[in-house]
Amino acid sequence: MTTQRKPLSTTTRRNEVSRRAILTAAFELVQEVGYARLSIEGIAARAGVGKQTIYRWWPSKGAVLFDAFLMLSERPDGEGSALPDTGDLEADLKTVLRATIEELNDPRYDEPMRALNTEITHDPALAALYAERLDGPMRELKKQRLRSAQRAGQLAGGLNLDVAVDMLWGPLLNRWLQRSGALTPDYADSIVETALNGLRPRREGLRSLP
Repeated sequence: MTTQRKPLSTTTRRNEVSRRAILTAAFELVQEVGYARLSIEGIAARAGVGKQTIYRWWPSKGAVLFDAFLMLSERPDGEGSALPDTGDLEADLKTVLRATIEELNDPRYDEPMRALNTEITHDPALAALYAERLDGPMRELKKQRLRSAQRAGQLAGGLNLDVAVDMLWGPLLNRWLQRSGALTPDYADSIVETALNGLRPRREGLRSLP
């Protein structure tokens, strides 16, 4: 017996259209006016909704912007993301870090992401939401890829995967946040190479020099 999915109600469809309009408006406006001048009233006007609609769904403009980023990361097929796993750990990590650098260098994302990071620093509730809905799941995806490498003997079995994730992605994000240097593909590659030279298991049979 097949189970038919119930069609979405008119109210649900209308709510989804309004939600996406609000999130799109927030993302566009923060690029145009900056986060300091971004307001719930401005978002409501751009989205064509009442500001009470926004306050009913989000407690602050930071929460709206955070959901805008989540919307941008949604895949059309509804499937979750996964890091590439070709069997070549070094190549896969370089691919991921290069893609991250490309996104961080995109002027469309720079101002919104910096604003969101600042807001997370000052808003414990938003920080908790970020950890639960974005950072935590993304960290688990990264650890899954490293676990696969452990099973293949490419990483030490007792490796602390949380520390490994921090070693691989931390330098990149730190350089971006502090504007302390250029974000280039070569820099991404050097992070991976430096980290893996210390993370790979020792080869059996090699003896220490006297």
